[in-house]
Amino acid sequence: MAIRVVLAEDNYLVREGVGTLIAGEPDLELVASCADYDALMASVGAETPDVVVTDIRMPPTGTDEGIRAAAVIRDEHPQMGVVVLSQYSEPAYAVSFLDGGSKGRAYLLKERVSDIDQLAGAIREVAGGGSVIDPAVVDALVAARSKAADSPLHRLTPRETEILGEMAQGKNNAAVAASLVLSERAVEKHINSIFSKLALSEEPDVHRRVKAVLLFLSAQGN
Repeated sequence: MAIRVVLAEDNYLVREGVGTLIAGEPDLELVASCADYDALMASVGAETPDVVVTDIRMPPTGTDEGIRAAAVIRDEHPQMGVVVLSQYSEPAYAVSFLDGGSKGRAYLLKERVSDIDQLAGAIREVAGGGSVIDPAVVDALVAARSKAADSPLHRLTPRETEILGEMAQGKNNAAVAASLVLSERAVEKHINSIFSKLALSEEPDVHRRVKAVLLFLSAQGN
């Protein structure tokens, strides 16, 4: 029996090209082709495909529709495979996509889809519950992990990291204390420890706070 596939891609030429590649495989059946998130989710509900092949960025927001669709599909159709096609090897996309497990998930860069063997192979793999991650994405994940290990932020305790995250939202000490149910004195002690671990002890207080937040935001990819 053929593997039933729903394709979602907002670029017409890419959608037609990938659709033609899929339809040309004897063991794959393209049952729907969509251009946005709402149409994708409607097709998933109507067709209950074996595999969804989707771009990451589609209307309406052009941000992470493919990732959000994959999360909904995991909850509502846990046996359904998802192949994400992306122009980006950024680790944050891959980590978000694989949150909850790699079973039945494939992440391919769009530059690979001209090779029908790679695309069809990924579709077949996730249909059977396997996973495929583009080597370039793996390299990016490893590089990001190495960068994180080199960052002084790894010296912080979980509580200090939590407090720095609150500071990054623009909260003063009193607001941080209220949010985390701590005394202001405890927050001050944690912040002084943060400054020390980030080697900001000699900076003026305002500069220390700004630099600490910038380090935190940089590590988050903002």
